[in-house]
Amino acid sequence: MAQPSPDEQDRAYGRRGLDLMMDGDLEGAIAVFKEIEKKDPQSPVGYLLEADAAWWRIYYSTANLVDPDVFAATDLPSTPYDAHFEDLLNITIAKSEARIKSSQEVARGYLYQGMAYALRARLAGLRDKDLPTARAGKKMRTLLLKALELDPGLTDAYLGVGIYNYFVDTLSAIVKILRWFIGLPGGSREEGLKQMRLVAEKGDLARAEAKFYLAKDYSRQNERQYDRSMQLFQELEREYPRNPLWPMLIASLHCRMGHRQKCEAGYRDVYNRTAGGKNEVEKALRRAARQALARRHPEEKFAE
Repeated sequence: MAQPSPDEQDRAYGRRGLDLMMDGDLEGAIAVFKEIEKKDPQSPVGYLLEADAAWWRIYYSTANLVDPDVFAATDLPSTPYDAHFEDLLNITIAKSEARIKSSQEVARGYLYQGMAYALRARLAGLRDKDLPTARAGKKMRTLLLKALELDPGLTDAYLGVGIYNYFVDTLSAIVKILRWFIGLPGGSREEGLKQMRLVAEKGDLARAEAKFYLAKDYSRQNERQYDRSMQLFQELEREYPRNPLWPMLIASLHCRMGHRQKCEAGYRDVYNRTAGGKNEVEKALRRAARQALARRHPEEKFAE
């Protein structure tokens, strides 16, 4: 029986860390990813996944966690995690390039490079920086399409391609300017949603995050596919029950749908279960739940 390749072993171990990450245990996830880096230092996988965890750290510490809408922009220029995040992306890109040049796992080299640029675009998008987002997104698209050309079975590549297709087709005012300015290729909303659904169902490293982004897209004002969004957030809650992000987003979605009692109960549940929270995820969701409740009950006093 053939032994799994080092890359297959790295990905199998990486999935354990991704499960911890999506369940709200960022420290545990990062420990797993650092173990991959130690065990296989020439592989881009550990560095790429650690960069993903760093993005989530930035997301929890700065983004709008109350509203399920995909535009979770923050006006904060940087966080203490930014420099390390960028270092991890640069290492991922360099190690992927080395594999491509040595003709080792070439398709995956392009995949991992593309996923690194996707993370760069995600951070720029979180900061509402259109031009850097578009430039990173364009580079991401080129690399992921090359990966799929070499190996159509790399399902994870469709997440970045799908997000690109969706937003290029739905952010028309911005895209018209960027198309002229940097030659941004066109996209397709329907194709983008289809590609994200594929990764949400059959992805390897990107499956859970595909559900997250797809659920957010369905919750947007131009989509209003709230039932589909709710289903995906509920699936994430069942898969990762220790992460209070999922019930927070579910409660917010109930607000959008006019379910006032479920909305209120959801916010209070998150607020109460994160009391005395010790890790950064619990603290972030405690603040978000407090903010959501204060919006609805400005006369009520809520403990920090």
